[in-house]
Amino acid sequence: MTSEATERRSGWFDHPVLSLLLAASWLALSRSLEPVHLISAALLGLIVPRLLRGLLPEGNAIHWGAASRLMLVVTWDIVMSNITVAKLVLGPMSRPQPAWLRVPTASDHPRVNALFASIITMTPGTVSAVVDEQARCIWVHALNCDDAEGMVGEMKARYEAPLLAVFRLDGEG
Repeated sequence: MTSEATERRSGWFDHPVLSLLLAASWLALSRSLEPVHLISAALLGLIVPRLLRGLLPEGNAIHWGAASRLMLVVTWDIVMSNITVAKLVLGPMSRPQPAWLRVPTASDHPRVNALFASIITMTPGTVSAVVDEQARCIWVHALNCDDAEGMVGEMKARYEAPLLAVFRLDGEG
């Protein structure tokens, strides 16, 4: 670890998302907002990441505006995909056209690719089966696919491009 990374990692709030998730999890498990639980949640959120700092990878700078827009797009797509899959499943069984899609990845960044595959899986009607890091692609099974190239392009435009913006990796190719 470089001295610059060591200096950056010496703070108490190096992984703010992890800290917030730990605190929120503690409050959810305790099912209480009493002061003792709020203090415990804050302490857990600060101390646990500090104790694990040698085991945690260095955090990435996140563009929160792009992350918020991506969350809205994914939420909308999940709702609309649920409706589409419900119509497909409740309709005639001869209509689905399942397909395997090879979705090339624009980045070798492990978090971007893992999140890209997770978003694809969360959207009803698609499942990311394999993240092939060597071939730089994600294999996706689609429940219904009329246009494979169009579907791949849409996934890349709606999810991968915003993920690259979230992690400020727009210039990769």
